[in-house]
Amino acid sequence: MTVPSARGAAVGRGIGIGLMNTLWRPRVLGAWQVPATGPVILAVNHAHNIDGPMLMGTAPRPVHFLIKKEAFIGPLNPFLTGIGQLKVDRSTADRAAVTNALGVLENGGVLGIFPEGTRGGGDFSSIRAGLAYFAVRSGAPIVPVAVLGSERGGRLIPALPPLRSRFDIVFGEPFEPGDGSGRRTRTALDEATVRIQERLTAHLENAKRLSGR
Repeated sequence: MTVPSARGAAVGRGIGIGLMNTLWRPRVLGAWQVPATGPVILAVNHAHNIDGPMLMGTAPRPVHFLIKKEAFIGPLNPFLTGIGQLKVDRSTADRAAVTNALGVLENGGVLGIFPEGTRGGGDFSSIRAGLAYFAVRSGAPIVPVAVLGSERGGRLIPALPPLRSRFDIVFGEPFEPGDGSGRRTRTALDEATVRIQERLTAHLENAKRLSGR
């Protein structure tokens, strides 16, 4: 098992902080809810490619994100690997990615996951079972995170939100989705996934109220 570099993730966080605060105006709410130590899973809605870097630059701790392998192309491959990010093949059961992600949690790190699996409406309408598996297997709490404002395209660079526009990043209350038994059967994970979706959807609605969006 090759555990991603914690030092690399810290470097990535520093890069993210500089980039996000230079190009945009992130407003962070509830960051205190992220446990200061120990394994944590950040479950983030996903409406834009900028959501991952935004979280890396605004989360209170360095984050190792599970990122689709298609992003690891050319010079981005050594860069993303160097800053502690995890490559995952979404077309198959990627055992290496699962092992590395669990390694992050076993070492007390922060794992970032887009539970919808891919960029979409950003409304947590479709949750994959992988998030439940990581949480139940590791015992790590899930912190729901809502990124709001990234879905708007800019005029200068259409693929990116308008420069100096405001984002809201809202962290929610940590929770454990399992039933306390530690079971990892298909039924137990399906039930945990339902609980996760309910909590994430409720957090997104609350985040919209808090941020006024």
